[in-house]
Amino acid sequence: MSAIPHELPPAAINAKLIALISSGAVFLGVFLSGFVIAEPAPYDLYMVGLMVVWGLFGLRISRAAAPLTVLLVIMNIGGMISMTQMSDLANTPLYLAVSLFLAFTAVFFASVTAVQPSLYRLIFLAYVVSAVLTALLGIAGYFHAFPGAEIFTKYDRAAGAFQDPNVFGPFLVLPGIYLLYLLLTGPVSRMPLLAVPLLVITAGIFFSFSRGAWGMFGVSAILLTGSLFLQSASGKFRLRIVVMTIAAIALLVIAMLVILQLPGVSEMFSSRAQLEQSYDTARLGRFARYAIGFQMALEHPLGIGPLVFGTIFGEDTHDIWLKMLMDYGWLGFVSFLALTLGTIAAGFRILLRDRPWQPYLLCAYVAFIGNIGLGTFIDIDHWRHVYLLLGLIWGAIALEYAHQRRVRLVPGPGRDGLLEGNQSLAIRDVTVSRHLKPGSQ
Repeated sequence: MSAIPHELPPAAINAKLIALISSGAVFLGVFLSGFVIAEPAPYDLYMVGLMVVWGLFGLRISRAAAPLTVLLVIMNIGGMISMTQMSDLANTPLYLAVSLFLAFTAVFFASVTAVQPSLYRLIFLAYVVSAVLTALLGIAGYFHAFPGAEIFTKYDRAAGAFQDPNVFGPFLVLPGIYLLYLLLTGPVSRMPLLAVPLLVITAGIFFSFSRGAWGMFGVSAILLTGSLFLQSASGKFRLRIVVMTIAAIALLVIAMLVILQLPGVSEMFSSRAQLEQSYDTARLGRFARYAIGFQMALEHPLGIGPLVFGTIFGEDTHDIWLKMLMDYGWLGFVSFLALTLGTIAAGFRILLRDRPWQPYLLCAYVAFIGNIGLGTFIDIDHWRHVYLLLGLIWGAIALEYAHQRRVRLVPGPGRDGLLEGNQSLAIRDVTVSRHLKPGSQ
């Protein structure tokens, strides 16, 4: 018997090859997001090319994700209008170009995950690999593990392959939360494999000495475990969560006691653990600048121009809401506020629904909440992972929208064709679920 009849047709082979290449391209893009030492970063240049190529071959924006696109574009229009208030543009055009580029990355990730939900697993894997590597660099830099390792630190704090430890620490939160999710829900046999990268990422967060990252990770972990507890009706699973949470807290306390014995760590921890630093409460410190800035926003509804606030006061706004008012005007502020509230509301509505992509939505959602909370004390408008989170959440919103449209196509008498179509969709959903669930083979 010839084997030819069993061979895949050329069209199927080409489709598989294209899917493999596109998946690899997305993996590399997410992986590069962990290495942003200067702007434009390799991530920026690579993603521009990837989005252009993808757009040429038919990037589709879901109707459900249209609010994300519209609000981000309006926000950037606000920045362009604010730029007209400046007498010296300096580097402002480049700054706004990066803002617009990051907005498009959010739309890109929302679009590709809505069309190809299996990319969620790949994206999270790429993020974990990137986070582990950049965390290792930060830890090596903090302990001067090799000559020149200090380039991965700043202000005697681990910064990894980032410009600032206050960005490095928050970047590590999502992969840490994802690994925590796998620990809580996966088989016991896989725990050692998950514990090692989680330990590395957690150490990276700690040695960043970023109060915001510490708080983000803690709040996100609490939200994650609370959501899993509420979602499950199994008493056995709830007991597992309680036991593992108690064990994790005990291990964290022991690890902290050991780490604080290392030379210099205790002093830095004591200094950074204080809620207020000198630069917060000084006469023109962070908190004083908040009051001055919001007063200026009432006098300058169009904004004062991107980055101008820092040239006036010697320090940036360190508040995403004030940042929007100063750099993007009231138009940008309202757009970003609407986007934030819309993302939180729409994501919450579908957060605990049993879907193949729900684990990824849950991890991205709690991390997004943490980033927005942190944005009250620091500028997050150019944090690449924040736009990735937006894309992941809105991709899930678009998937839910498509799912609900299929569900509404309820077969009735004499609608055999529709019934057959729904059966095909059901088979497709089961297949996607098998390849999408974390830990599936």
